[in-house]
Amino acid sequence: MGDRADEQDESLVAAAAAGDRAAFEALLRRHYDRIHGIAWQLTGSRADADDIAQEVCCALVEKIGSFRGEAKFTTWLTGITFNACRDFRRRRRSLGGFLDKLTVLAGLSREEPHRDPYDGVWLKSAIARLSPTLRDTVVLVAGQQLSHAEVAAVLGIPEKTVAWRMHQARKLLSADEK
Repeated sequence: MGDRADEQDESLVAAAAAGDRAAFEALLRRHYDRIHGIAWQLTGSRADADDIAQEVCCALVEKIGSFRGEAKFTTWLTGITFNACRDFRRRRRSLGGFLDKLTVLAGLSREEPHRDPYDGVWLKSAIARLSPTLRDTVVLVAGQQLSHAEVAAVLGIPEKTVAWRMHQARKLLSADEK
């Protein structure tokens, strides 16, 4: 079943790169939930995931022609989404963003009406306490169910590093249960 979906993606990508708007729209419809899901898992916020997903969809207009088929389209798209999330986090590292996160973590801020009610749950979860490199790896392996090879390609690291990070994450998460 995966092979057929990959073949459909390949033909849609080729058509979209050639300027076929319907093919591009079909690609977005097929993969929007994946883009949004990755962004939500990596940021912990539905609102941020909405922004990132929109950003990725807009970037795809320009990037679709650069897909060379060296990896599955879904792996390539995951890499673009992951990079958009990383860039988003970098932009958020301003002092104001840092202080906002600290007050939420410390429980000092009152609930704001526009804040996603699941943000607090996510921030308090065990995964949120992992280091960014471990969290990113866990989200891609466990949350997106990518293979270690695919995660290695997305993150630009050796496959053995992915395995080590997953081992470390399991160790830390099991220690939290005790």
